[in-house]
Amino acid sequence: MFGLGTQELLIMVLVMIIFGAGKLPQVGSALGKGLRNFKKGVSETDEDEIEEAKVEEISEKSDEEKKDD
Repeated sequence: MFGLGTQELLIMVLVMIIFGAGKLPQVGSALGKGLRNFKKGVSETDEDEIEEAKVEEISEKSDEEKKDD
């Protein structure tokens, strides 16, 4: 059934019992926003690491050029 196993169905039933059908859209929205923010944070961290690596590479090249002079 839609690729869902017993564990997934059990979790869905428990969520329905805990939050109720009325709160599910709010819970889903909050969960989606949280995941979106998490992905954005991970992406920014990756970009920062790439930028730091570029700066480090440039400074190493600059140091090598100074040694050659």
